[in-house]
Amino acid sequence: MTRSPWLTLALLLALTLLAPAQDSRAPKDAHRSVRGVTISCQTWGREWGSSEMPGALDRTKAVGGNWVAIHPYARISRDGSLRYRALDPKNPPAWITRPIAWAHERGLKILIKPHLAYWGSGFSWRGEIRFEDATARARFHSDYRAWIAALAKVCQGTDAFCVGTELEGTTGAETEWRGHIKAVRQALPKVPLTYAANWDRYQKVSFWDAVDVIGIQAYFPLVAHERVPSDAELKAGWQRVLGGLRDYAKKLDRKILFTELGYDCNPLAASQPWKGTRRGSAAGRELQGRCLEAALRAVEAEPSVVGLFLWKDFAGNARGEDFPVLRPELRPRIKSIWAPKK
Repeated sequence: MTRSPWLTLALLLALTLLAPAQDSRAPKDAHRSVRGVTISCQTWGREWGSSEMPGALDRTKAVGGNWVAIHPYARISRDGSLRYRALDPKNPPAWITRPIAWAHERGLKILIKPHLAYWGSGFSWRGEIRFEDATARARFHSDYRAWIAALAKVCQGTDAFCVGTELEGTTGAETEWRGHIKAVRQALPKVPLTYAANWDRYQKVSFWDAVDVIGIQAYFPLVAHERVPSDAELKAGWQRVLGGLRDYAKKLDRKILFTELGYDCNPLAASQPWKGTRRGSAAGRELQGRCLEAALRAVEAEPSVVGLFLWKDFAGNARGEDFPVLRPELRPRIKSIWAPKK
């Protein structure tokens, strides 16, 4: 694949900025690894600017993490329109500015990863968002660009920005998406960009050359059965997944970033890792830990993948949530792989 000098420079910049600061205790290849945690919320995001956010950042740091992500929301409607909270670059909201500053105070980098809130819209998930009506489709792209550009302008100081998450029902409009990316580049000219494609649709994205890193929501099934898998099966599942990704990354001359990776406390976590139950069990919690450990070890050893963001921890309330990855019993497992070796 032929690459222009500009794209080569952009990729080098992205890989530099995606790297954590060097630590004298860190292994020699630590510069290439993104060890991130997504800090979520149960409201529209005010928690990210609350007094509970520093504790979530400290938990990430304590397990050896070097990145965090937050996911600002806009609400999508069936007519293609978006609604979102005011974003004034002259007076940026505290729920954006505070987490960026707090992360940097702790030596962490931060990814801004916008999500469309589809609840109550009639869409069952983000991947279903699409518009057959031309007027609704045009309205969506107009509103989306206005939102994403405004968000980028108030996120000065961020270390990376994701231009979209799981929106492959709309990415067939390649010209529009290249325009969205251009608008974000203009607002954040020195910040590496990615797009977060769903695990089974990343090959349908036609504009990977316009961003710096291939982003994938890494909910890959590791086994094809519903029995409790062995550790060998989990390892083999990741080797199969990574083999295909390695070839794809080489073909496009890009690195891969897992923009989300997580497992529910679910006995079916290895075969259906995207599925949340909110009914965690002892067996599900044990399998969650084993799946996480297998994933972390596989990614740490894979040069085509620059790292990952675990889904998810919370700033504040996490009642009823089965995905939290920084529960006390999981932290030692994560830290044993992520923390710098002395």
